[in-house]
Amino acid sequence: MMSKTFAPAKVNLCLHVTGQRADGYHLLDSLVMFADVGDRVRVMPAEKMSLEVIGPMADGVPADETNLVWRAAALFDIPVAITLEKHLPAAAGLGGGSSDAAATLFAMSDLAGTTTLPEGATDLGADVRVCLARQAARMRGIGEEVQPLEGVPELYAVLANPGIALSTPDVFAALENKTNAPLPKRLPRWRGAWSAIDWIAKQRNDLEEPARRLAPVIGDVLDALAGLPGARFARLSGSGATCFALFEDRAEAEAAADMLADRHPDWWVTAATLH
Repeated sequence: MMSKTFAPAKVNLCLHVTGQRADGYHLLDSLVMFADVGDRVRVMPAEKMSLEVIGPMADGVPADETNLVWRAAALFDIPVAITLEKHLPAAAGLGGGSSDAAATLFAMSDLAGTTTLPEGATDLGADVRVCLARQAARMRGIGEEVQPLEGVPELYAVLANPGIALSTPDVFAALENKTNAPLPKRLPRWRGAWSAIDWIAKQRNDLEEPARRLAPVIGDVLDALAGLPGARFARLSGSGATCFALFEDRAEAEAAADMLADRHPDWWVTAATLH
């Protein structure tokens, strides 16, 4: 028996850093949505645990117990052969590792015939809890407070990464002001994609400025995205280095992605629908 699952990219549409705990963890207030692009995980019963990493973004991804996919599968008392098909760049601000872990938990639960997650499942990473929800959500605290959001319209995006990995701890360490205003207490009920985009554009990603200082090419990516026909605005996702531009129409996003990929063939570029 084989079980397989999709691991969607997580896009931080806005990320406000609101404080820092005594143990060093940063407090966040963030709006996230999930894309129709991502990785794929397959698990199959085996005599012993193994992990094979394949796909266009497999280079440099560990295929041992340091990978969150392995650690997620190991929480179940079932040795399996895991195949991780990587389509998302690593260390890219898209929650790839956490989404891969969540997908593995789903696949392993299916294999085990259970709907109950093992103890420690949500401790694998700060983003695993929201990646298990797999829907538009507001994240607060250090990621443990996840509020699923209903009625959020589909958004259309172009995602672009210049081919560099950014360390999340390094970006947080470079953030000078650790205490910033949170998102509004109550989020509005948007009348459509255009009104959601207008509201999101007025928010912030507090990690964008320190990420740009650490990797100035991020500024080039943001400028290129903002200049695409139909782009409403551009912003960094998470701690980067992936950036996104939002569009009101999927066809516009696809045409813009093709244009950007032609201009920058060395970048990872894709159109996406955010759910």
